[in-house]
Amino acid sequence: MAALGGLRGEKLALQRGHHPLFRDLSFEVSAGEVLLVEGPNGAGKTSLLRLIAGFLKPRAGSVALRTAGGLVLSEVEEWSPYIGWLGHQDGIKPQLTPHETLRFFARFHRGADVEQALNRLGLQRFRDLPVQYLSAGQKKRVALARLTLANRALWLMDEPMSMLDFAGRALVAELIVQHCRDGGMVVAATHEPLGIPGRHLSLAPL
Repeated sequence: MAALGGLRGEKLALQRGHHPLFRDLSFEVSAGEVLLVEGPNGAGKTSLLRLIAGFLKPRAGSVALRTAGGLVLSEVEEWSPYIGWLGHQDGIKPQLTPHETLRFFARFHRGADVEQALNRLGLQRFRDLPVQYLSAGQKKRVALARLTLANRALWLMDEPMSMLDFAGRALVAELIVQHCRDGGMVVAATHEPLGIPGRHLSLAPL
């Protein structure tokens, strides 16, 4: 995992069409920390994650990553080795099995252990069943397994506990805590408490 020292957003402004989502928004999170982005529907939580990932450009302000060595990366093109994404859409081909899906992504991440990911996310029973036959919660587990395979320092997670049962939610909390213990960072957009300590960033509709 390429190590990061921190993430900072300064005086950010973003709008959807002609509608402003937020303005003058600043935050900071360091290695080993979680930033919980909270707020009602339409406040811009998902858009903020997309902005941090480099999918959207801010109307004003800036986002920068700081490596563990102190180098500041302010260009989006430099961020991809550090960012892991978990969005609303699972991005999984329905005809592939969990094992085939994870094996495909493991090819891009040398040293990734597919069997360990299947075991850790409780997917061994369904490893050879096409994803189209899995429940929404099981598909979410496949997406989470893919995130762990990527071995990226900064996890951007959009409603990471949605569609999961009690055991699945406990597993997500465990994954986040362990990722931060290993020196990673997490920015999670959420409607509900994740049950883990972290910094809070509240968004409200303008």
